[in-house]
Amino acid sequence: MQYDTLRAMYWQENQLYLLDQRKLPQEQTTIVYDNAPEVAKAIREMVVRGAPAIGITAAYGVVLAAQKAYARNPDNWILLIETEMQQLAQSRPTAVNLVWALRRMRACFPSITGDPVPKLLTEAQKIHREDIEANHRMGDYGASLLPSLCRVLTHCNAGALATGGYGTALGVIRSAFAAGKIMQVYADETRPWLQGARLTAWELRQDKIPVTVIVDSAAAVLMKQKSINWVIVGADRIAANGDVANKIGTYNLAILARTHGIKFMVVAPTSTLDLSISDGSKIVIEERPAEEVHTLGEQIMVPAGASVWNPAFDVTPAELVDVLVTEKGLLEHPTTASLMALINN
Repeated sequence: MQYDTLRAMYWQENQLYLLDQRKLPQEQTTIVYDNAPEVAKAIREMVVRGAPAIGITAAYGVVLAAQKAYARNPDNWILLIETEMQQLAQSRPTAVNLVWALRRMRACFPSITGDPVPKLLTEAQKIHREDIEANHRMGDYGASLLPSLCRVLTHCNAGALATGGYGTALGVIRSAFAAGKIMQVYADETRPWLQGARLTAWELRQDKIPVTVIVDSAAAVLMKQKSINWVIVGADRIAANGDVANKIGTYNLAILARTHGIKFMVVAPTSTLDLSISDGSKIVIEERPAEEVHTLGEQIMVPAGASVWNPAFDVTPAELVDVLVTEKGLLEHPTTASLMALINN
């Protein structure tokens, strides 16, 4: 079994289809998009989420923008889509894959003559395909480090739903499970959007991989009881020195893992590396609306008058990362020098 059946997005008949991740696991609903502003809104409102998936979605959004613009004015389509390119770029500020994918799409513009859609669609589909291939390579690299009868803890959702398919952190877990190494996966529920409880647990159950959901605050007790061997997470942006921005709560786990002598693995494609920033202090951290914490479903959880601070991500210092897994290979204790060598390899 390849454990590779889920896709968060696909292109069909000149439209983009997104699995609405806000409704999982209760409903599997697909929304169809034919214009870039609505794609930007879908990214902002977390219909689709996860750094690689956001980048791929934005690439398809460029195709939709060009499709509309070329139909309106074939001679000035590049000028016409500029506003929509900016809307896509600004939809989520922390995930570097978003801007990376848009730059790659923009690099196609100078060589296009006539209808831009075929060339841009080919590039978007190539980005999508390359991400899936990279995830499989990362899965095998990461799985090679895991012992037999392994118990792992993961945070948020870094699986097929957060990527083009297969996943980064969950790609390692999938590959390790296929190799007979995984005994048990623990998934943090990951407040406030519950991506671990809703999405990671749902994904793993689709592949019949054993998963136990824990509240985020139970991680320390789990580690103290020595029930796990590795913490495995994804990343939304990695600075030049190896500092890692990921879903809020990741930093907590890294500290706890180091305290309890548990290995901490970050799995991310090289498109997540941002060598333009020296360290994690330069990473812009998105702050989400207070309503996400004020309510849980229809239930009001915070009393009137109490303020809410809701950062979507935190930054884990590189010194707490035991290994960074990329499609180009493994980096133990990443540093600026080793990351530069990896990129230039």
